[in-house]
Amino acid sequence: MADLPEVVFLGAGAFGVPTLEALARAGRVALVVSQPDREAGRGKRPTPTPVSEFALAHGMPLLRTEDCNAPEASARIRGAAADAAARAGAARRPQPGGAMVVIAFGQKLGPALLDGLFAINLHGSLLPRWRGAAPVQRALMEGDRVAGVSVISLAERMDAGVVYAEAPRAIGPRETAGELHDALATLGPDVVSGVLAQWMAGTAAPVVQDESCATRARKLSRADAWVDLSMAASRVRARVNGLNPWPGCAAEVDGRVLVLRRCEESEGDAPAGPARPAGTLEPDGTLWCGQGAVRVLEVQPPGGKTMEFGAWARGARLSAPTALTSAPPATA
Repeated sequence: MADLPEVVFLGAGAFGVPTLEALARAGRVALVVSQPDREAGRGKRPTPTPVSEFALAHGMPLLRTEDCNAPEASARIRGAAADAAARAGAARRPQPGGAMVVIAFGQKLGPALLDGLFAINLHGSLLPRWRGAAPVQRALMEGDRVAGVSVISLAERMDAGVVYAEAPRAIGPRETAGELHDALATLGPDVVSGVLAQWMAGTAAPVVQDESCATRARKLSRADAWVDLSMAASRVRARVNGLNPWPGCAAEVDGRVLVLRRCEESEGDAPAGPARPAGTLEPDGTLWCGQGAVRVLEVQPPGGKTMEFGAWARGARLSAPTALTSAPPATA
């Protein structure tokens, strides 16, 4: 990364940490900007964001702010970017304001802050599909076979900027949203550094998004924590895995609450005999759906940890087919 510009990095969530780590390892980070510490855990202790935690652990300059557009914060951010650009020298400064990388930051950057900067964002989907807060989860929940990341410019409308680069990745048949999130994050260093290098060389080639293909990745809530078992097995599998780790897929078996954590489609290995009614759960984890069946692989009992279905079934003494139900929360 020796030929990359020194950047100001804005981020909060874990999705940006691999890219921050790569840029920091190359000495290309002038300033890290993140959200303030938030109370977390049973003790409600102030806890830094994953990005802040990395910056603090590695002695990096760090600004934690509630509003990056506030005059004092904006002045520090723009000053750090300008100083970095000046250090690079006039021959290596495509834009006088410098460069900025934004990943899972959680604040909207205003025009005054962005003016004159080359500002790019790493987004967790192949845009224009899945613009919004939950692109990874929605890709899984809707049964997409391929996910990916896009490097885009920052625009007034959410995730509507021009696309500088994309990196696709196939979604595994048992993969959860949490696992896919972490896998996509590892694509960040290469694709972001590639765009920064192109910018330095003057060869960046942005592509305007096709608005007719745009879809919205609505933020998840606890009201999403259920699955319609009358759907086909492929849809049930996609939704259950897409709701992992949060908010999970709530269900009930013989009056006992259970969270479905992971499943896969049954492909010819369901118990012999005719299909049972949708929602019938077999002792081996086969769960009949409106069409076909899934095999439940992992569950979580109330107050417990995620475990293999077989271990739960033995503890629950599940020895015969029984009904499993899942419905929208009463408060939804």
